[in-house]
Amino acid sequence: MRVLLLVLAVAVSFSTARAGQIPVVGSVLGGVPSTPYLSLPTRLEIAASVNVGGLRIVENSGICETTPGIYQASGYADLTSTKSLWFWYFAARNNPDTAPLALWFNGGPGSSSMIGLFQEHGPCRITNDSSSVVNNTWSWNNQANMLYIDQPVGVGFSYGNLTVSTSKQAAEDVWTFMQIFLKDSKFSNLQNRPLAIWTESYGGHYGPAFAAYFLSQNSAIDAGKASGIKLNLKVLGIGNGLTNPLVQYPGYITYAGTNPYHPLVNSSIIESAQMAWNQSGGCMDLINTCYNGGSASACSRAQSFCNARILAPLHGNWDVYYVPTAIPDPYPPDFTKYINSIAPTIGANVTWQLTNVYVYSNFAATGDWMSNSAPDLETVINAGVRTIIYDGDADYILNFYGVEAMVDNLTTTYSSSYRQQQFAPYTVDGQAAGLFKTAGQFSYIRFYGAGHEVPAYQYGTLQHGQAAVQMFTQFMMSNRALVSTVDVRLLMMSIIVLSLST
Repeated sequence: MRVLLLVLAVAVSFSTARAGQIPVVGSVLGGVPSTPYLSLPTRLEIAASVNVGGLRIVENSGICETTPGIYQASGYADLTSTKSLWFWYFAARNNPDTAPLALWFNGGPGSSSMIGLFQEHGPCRITNDSSSVVNNTWSWNNQANMLYIDQPVGVGFSYGNLTVSTSKQAAEDVWTFMQIFLKDSKFSNLQNRPLAIWTESYGGHYGPAFAAYFLSQNSAIDAGKASGIKLNLKVLGIGNGLTNPLVQYPGYITYAGTNPYHPLVNSSIIESAQMAWNQSGGCMDLINTCYNGGSASACSRAQSFCNARILAPLHGNWDVYYVPTAIPDPYPPDFTKYINSIAPTIGANVTWQLTNVYVYSNFAATGDWMSNSAPDLETVINAGVRTIIYDGDADYILNFYGVEAMVDNLTTTYSSSYRQQQFAPYTVDGQAAGLFKTAGQFSYIRFYGAGHEVPAYQYGTLQHGQAAVQMFTQFMMSNRALVSTVDVRLLMMSIIVLSLST
């Protein structure tokens, strides 16, 4: 039985940008609505078949993954009687019984992780006319068991009471989801596998928050202060992420005038943005107030001012997710009609939406956007979790100037060594596909020709997603960070040998 979304009157104009990651509020990209929705009845009627603490799934629907014999399952984990998170699981095409488990989360906040599935690195890709899907040769489930999760509650196909408004609260729900998922007999064999968190965009907040929370819960279980299944977290990957706004926001000013493609706006707009950053009570001061114990309203005010005066004006008429193209860029193609057409077949109970603006509004009200997730990221790296930060050089919305400044500003076991390294070419199939650095268990890579959704793009004669899957496979299948191309080839050979011997 499908359930209905209660329609609410919205006091502010919303629209979602083409890639669906960040809404436009009024006329401001990443703006702040005047009213949060936590106290309003923004919930869905709950399905009669709710299974609190358990899963409701459809197995082997035949949708998306068409490789013979490869298992898939889609459905819901019912966290409570009023909170249900949607997931879609795809077993690895190679050695699923021993392959690691990777979680994928898109950002927003409020955007569906089905974006990653259909537009980026899932077993199938939406066609350019948005009418159907085709097999993805460069799928991330070639070597890993992939689990795509729509979160927080209310995002994508997930539904229930919209009570999550911070990355920490989202982490708590994802932990609960994983406890339900891994205790189910169909997935309990994944409990001890190496676990990875991969995410992008607002995932610069999600990834560190989720990973740090997983580690803290593991420690609580060890100390007898909590019960549950420990999560064997080994890898964290963040693409084009918002992590430390104070360090990253000047990158918008730099990228608008100097990037690998063309200036985005004229010098007077850049000068105006620079003034908004530096002026007394301006963007820099507001973020500092937020960082130094500021209230939720102070952090929310920083988001409102900085995005209206810096983020929104500086992209001009160019697509914020792929600056070589003017607005609107039709790529990656929309898949809304397609995914809703298959919803009954895959077990979805509600109408899918790219971005839930109510969820976005609740996060904006708490000022979570302007929070600093770098301390959590440092905790995770220092705990020995293999970590990679990656981005595309054609992305404005979370551009490489800001991301690289964030990385350079980290204080970790590997930071001193990292800062001494020089960028080296990252080669895929004989072509330079980007630049990277590695120090210890930490790596950073900037991909040529890629926009915000890095695996959606291609460069030179490489195919869509080919460069990204090499990075992903290397990071998931070895016990070390990113290495040279020669070592990558040796790694691929060892994977093939391992596959033949099992």
